Amino acid sequence: MAGKQKYSAFRRLSLVTLIAVYFLILVGGIVRSTGSGMGCPDWPKCFGSWVPPTDVAQLPDDYKDYYANYRHEKNVRFAAYLSWFGMEKKADRIVNDTSILVEADFNVFKTWTEYVNRLLGAIIGLLIFATMIGAIAYWKEDKVVTYIAVLNFIAVGFQGWLGSIVVSTNLMPWIITVHMILALVIVLLLIYLNFRIRRTELSVSGESGRKGLVILSVVCLLALGIQIVLGTQVREAIDVVAAELSYALRETWVSRTGMSFLIHRSFSLLLLALHAGLLYLVLKNRYQSNLVKNIGKYIFLLLVVEIASGIVMAYFSIPPFVQPVHLLLSTLSFGALYYLYLVIINSKNKIAVS
Repeated sequence: MAGKQKYSAFRRLSLVTLIAVYFLILVGGIVRSTGSGMGCPDWPKCFGSWVPPTDVAQLPDDYKDYYANYRHEKNVRFAAYLSWFGMEKKADRIVNDTSILVEADFNVFKTWTEYVNRLLGAIIGLLIFATMIGAIAYWKEDKVVTYIAVLNFIAVGFQGWLGSIVVSTNLMPWIITVHMILALVIVLLLIYLNFRIRRTELSVSGESGRKGLVILSVVCLLALGIQIVLGTQVREAIDVVAAELSYALRETWVSRTGMSFLIHRSFSLLLLALHAGLLYLVLKNRYQSNLVKNIGKYIFLLLVVEIASGIVMAYFSIPPFVQPVHLLLSTLSFGALYYLYLVIINSKNKIAVS
């Protein structure tokens, strides 16, 4: 009985951790859309304190120079790593681009928005650590569970360090993109962990059309992954345009992004067609379980709402409150597709049922 309770507690913990990570992605999107990413110019502290200031009077007169020098020293070390990996051009820009060292004026709203984001990140770090400790109970039963939990803990640690580089480089777009992709990897690891500790509980039903579902789910997964990368390129282009326009004329940002937005927009039509085909296969097969059907419906609904949020951003001057929602929907869709793939593959020659 004690063993069952221990496993049950771990399953709840892993699920809570997954939900918390998704929530952090939403909060990170809010930080991004409100321009609060540089609310704290240092890391892990904020203006050298664990509790940030509430007024500029609490800061020394030369705080901009101090934190610019602080970030420059960190960037020099980071550039050395990039050079070691053969990324000379990126390393040179980080060291020599003086715009990176421009410090923003203190803004209490942006500072505390970023600070809350960091607090949530710290809480999730503790949840990831607790998940790793809890996974030790599975060592004899399923070592993969323990390995995945340890790998996820390492990934979160690296993600924290990468977050400090995002700050030191003054929100350099390509580093933000890597930061976001790693967050998606962490989500996938948690989804696999949650699935693996439940997979033996899934009963099975008759097989029919499994091969087609496997192929199309993989195609949808790859296509959505490409679309997410295309979306990061659009966001990078918008960042450049916004900076050039001093964050004015917001209604012109999308039109100034050029081909990156047009490709991203057009690719969404292909995604919609692929997901419609996936939903058709899921609903058509009379041997499918309610689990697979429900996931299929959920995935299609997520994509439709995600595309709708993209339309709102494109034609209504990129409302700040829609940006984090659009990001969250894309990561939810990707996670749901991955879960569907795992369910189908786990059924071997049959389809899992709830």
